[in-house]
Amino acid sequence: MEVNLESSWKAVLKEEFDKIYFKELVEFVKNEYRTQSVFPPGNKIFSAFDHTPFEQVKVVILGQDPYHGPNQANGLCFSVADEVRLPPSLRNIFKEIASDLGKIPSSSGNLERWADQGVFLLNAMLTVRASQAGSHQKKGWEAFTDAVIKKLSDEKENLVFILWGAYAQKKGSIIDADKHFVLKSAHPSPLSAYNGFFGSKPFSQTNQFLRSIGQPEIDW
Repeated sequence: MEVNLESSWKAVLKEEFDKIYFKELVEFVKNEYRTQSVFPPGNKIFSAFDHTPFEQVKVVILGQDPYHGPNQANGLCFSVADEVRLPPSLRNIFKEIASDLGKIPSSSGNLERWADQGVFLLNAMLTVRASQAGSHQKKGWEAFTDAVIKKLSDEKENLVFILWGAYAQKKGSIIDADKHFVLKSAHPSPLSAYNGFFGSKPFSQTNQFLRSIGQPEIDW
């Protein structure tokens, strides 16, 4: 099956595309885009992969669903399109950057600037119906993104995995913590940010680790 994916990822994941669940997932997603309002735009479904080739991944941040409001989702977890008002979780992420690093974050919520530096911004589900959070759960995306995480864990070393909240931490249970630097905290959502996200310093810890292995820091 031909999947329009950045070439390095296509090579790494080629066996996945021939599995029955993935073929069924492709048909489901195609039908959803034909018959429903679905986010992100079709050409942005694999934006995380397009912006961060496999060999360039340094940091992985796991999200859950794409944003389901108009013009928000751009294929990167926690990220929104240019000129879109910052969602609450992203506002809290930017607050933690300011506190952690003592810098004023960009006013734009488009995190392509992170992805282009090697921060792989992966949602567990890559598509969602408009105004229906979780509507594409249990259709095959979770199996696909589990395979992506396992490939990263198995075939690379010294990655930073940032797992915010219980969902990401459960999904990240397949990561080999002996080979990688795993950071866990509460989710940046307003419902949980004050229960351990604020003050967790993931951005300075990530950069400190990258320095320790001779890698350039991320300009958050």
